[in-house]
Amino acid sequence: MNLIKFNNQPNFTDLLDNFFERNIHTAFDRRWGTMPATNILDKPEAFELEIAVPGMKKDDFKINLENNLLTISSKMEEEKEEDLKNYSRKEFNFCSFSRSFTLPKMVDSEKIGAEYTDGILRVNLPKKPEETAKPMKEIQVA
Repeated sequence: MNLIKFNNQPNFTDLLDNFFERNIHTAFDRRWGTMPATNILDKPEAFELEIAVPGMKKDDFKINLENNLLTISSKMEEEKEEDLKNYSRKEFNFCSFSRSFTLPKMVDSEKIGAEYTDGILRVNLPKKPEETAKPMKEIQVA
């Protein structure tokens, strides 16, 4: 007769590993993970980018436009230090991202605007007025 031990309970080491792994990922994901979530809205008068980047200030963003390539980037560093009676603790956090979008020719690059409220960076990309189609013109051969 063979004795088989079934152990469906994780051991203590596995529980600690899972706990710390989950907390590390949660802390990292709290600051966007690898890339902040972005919505692209196509409205009749404009395209609008909505980028979820909570916990930042409007001065943390850099937005550039070069040859119809819109680049949005941010770099943020935080450092906290505590000196208590029996110990000291120093923590730091570094988050950055850069995202580029090729803009269609219909975007009026002179009127692009951005605002940051409630953790959402909104970039407004106004469309140029549609050119009305010119009637067909017949050209005579000389």
